[in-house]
Amino acid sequence: MPRLDSPLQLSPVFKPKIWGRRSLAPLYPDQWTTRRGRTVSIRYPQRKGLEDERIGEVWLTDDEAVFTNGALAGLHLAEACRRYGPELCGEGFADGRFPILAKFLFTSDWLSVQVHPDDDYARLNENGSLGKCEMWYIIQAESQAEILLGLKPGTTLQELGAAIDQNRCSQLLQRFSPHPREAVFIPPGTVHALGPGLTLFEAEENSDITYRLDDFGRMGQDGKPRPLHREKALQVTRPHHLPLRDLPQLELEESYGVRRFVLACPFFAVEEITLAKIAAFAGPRARVEAFTVVSGEGRVEISSGWYAYRTGDVWLIPPATPSFRLAPESPSRLLKFYVPNLDADFRKPLAARGISSKDIERIVFS
Repeated sequence: MPRLDSPLQLSPVFKPKIWGRRSLAPLYPDQWTTRRGRTVSIRYPQRKGLEDERIGEVWLTDDEAVFTNGALAGLHLAEACRRYGPELCGEGFADGRFPILAKFLFTSDWLSVQVHPDDDYARLNENGSLGKCEMWYIIQAESQAEILLGLKPGTTLQELGAAIDQNRCSQLLQRFSPHPREAVFIPPGTVHALGPGLTLFEAEENSDITYRLDDFGRMGQDGKPRPLHREKALQVTRPHHLPLRDLPQLELEESYGVRRFVLACPFFAVEEITLAKIAAFAGPRARVEAFTVVSGEGRVEISSGWYAYRTGDVWLIPPATPSFRLAPESPSRLLKFYVPNLDADFRKPLAARGISSKDIERIVFS
């Protein structure tokens, strides 16, 4: 069995969507200017055959994502999880899949008005599947970009059912204008929709169960209306859920730059790492961790050498990794994600740096 003790890069998987975009800049630009001023054309083999398609999602930890370096080079993530389980994903790995589905989204139109079930409902009604708790981290938002999040106060399920039948669900949702670096938490049962003009990172349980309440009368790629899921949507919707958005930006100064604790729940945690200098990190030991590059370029350094990183990359850090360094060649912003211990990973380090328990609990969701 290969020893999984160094950072491993995955190739992202590009997903066409009717609401997607052809230009995926700045994360996956058609051309890229290096820090030395050289302009190069970037070709993503994973996008071959999709050049004329509107890409809406780029899945970073998709089952079909392929490792591009190290002992697992050429292997799909799903197969690696089956073969190497705890060696790749850490203690407690049980269900055979990578624990977090992470992706980038690129919107040019409204996504459907939708809601997701929790684990208990999904197990009973979706063949034992996981439910879907998720979060958004806004990377770019055009001036007119909007999101719908949560039902307006006082809205009943009966009123929501009538709105589904009349294709006017959006009228019952709260409407917001998002901004870059905003964090949004979306627990199961929260009705929501993304509007056009957004680029964002999404982390969620590794499930793709979505119940549509309204699709704005659009046709799918097959020329037929996409199905709605009225009864299931009404069964899982929680009308009292508040819009958990624009969360506090709890930032700590570090030797390498700034570390922001974005949010955490039992299913995933997300941190924002801003690198101005070389940063040394200890290995995760009991779990797998991952990071994706939102901006910048540099090197992932290990004892035996280094790999280049750039915007759009995703890297897994297996539990046996002893240590590694990130050396930015230009100022870099990364998003780190993992399954947390809420106390050890968020509450205690924030409290130790003087953050109030009230502020901590606004980004830690038990």
